Amino acid sequence: MLFGNTFQVFNYEWKISYFRFHHPFTGILSGSPLFTGRSNQCLRILISEISFKEQEKTLATALADILWTAGESQRATICLIRDDTYFTSNIDYEVDHFAEQVQLFDFFEKETMQQFILDHIHCLKSEGSHGVILFLYSLLFSRTFERLQKDLDFTTTHLLQCRHGDISCRQAILNLILTGRASPHVFNGCQKLDTEGSVEKVLHGILSRSDVGYLRWSKEEAEQYRSLQIGSMLKTPKLPIWLCNINETYSILFSLNRLLLSDWKMEHLFDLYFYKGKPFQKKTVHLTIDTHSHHWEENHCVDDRNPNKRVPSLEMAIRTKWEGAAISWNRTTPFF
Repeated sequence: MLFGNTFQVFNYEWKISYFRFHHPFTGILSGSPLFTGRSNQCLRILISEISFKEQEKTLATALADILWTAGESQRATICLIRDDTYFTSNIDYEVDHFAEQVQLFDFFEKETMQQFILDHIHCLKSEGSHGVILFLYSLLFSRTFERLQKDLDFTTTHLLQCRHGDISCRQAILNLILTGRASPHVFNGCQKLDTEGSVEKVLHGILSRSDVGYLRWSKEEAEQYRSLQIGSMLKTPKLPIWLCNINETYSILFSLNRLLLSDWKMEHLFDLYFYKGKPFQKKTVHLTIDTHSHHWEENHCVDDRNPNKRVPSLEMAIRTKWEGAAISWNRTTPFF
């Protein structure tokens, strides 16, 4: 299901990956669940004062939400490593001295599962824990392989992509994390293809709005006029938080105003925060978005006549959601 064969194993980068936070009290805003019924002013204070224990609880809550949604709010599975070996076989299988030690824990109540994750959070966020792979395994078993087969279509037969030794997630995994379904495409609904034969081919897209959305921009794809068109289901999530794929680098864009996507008047002038997750980023980037700025049309339309003028890719990604918006970096030097 992951690699399309039984001989591929995870590379070194995957094996050493685990969940990590910035040190507490740094004031860095991250893609944590931000909305708990508190006011925006309280949120600003609480985020800047979040403790180590609160970081762990927030991570456990986020992972539990993702797994429970993948299990269609009926069940979820947590995968952890134990000392014993649980799998031996005489068939052709590449032993990686990791999968053989994975033990599965099934849960039928979300609260119980969330507390179990919190109690064992060190198994996901400690160096050498294989935390990212364990979460991926948990995601697959929570979804179940029967559901995964129905989620996918003829364009995607397995979930990971291997290129020149690098292993990356296909869109189906991102959609599984965001929506609970491993849909291979980002448009709304399903699309039927015209076929000459009797077999009908259907492309599987996004069926409903999720809590967290998705934006994508690729300079290379734009130059080749083949940019992916993200559907409104992903562009307009229930909460103003977006996973961003900008030039194949992932980041988080979010607002602290929960009403941003439910009240159109809020979208005239608003703030967004951007976090790339790189060690050199010492603070979250604060952006101001103006969607009704007439001066933008006068001063910035020169971009179309001057193809050599560099426009930050982050701005281009934001404009896939708010077309023509003026974007202020608020004294932060724009990066490209």
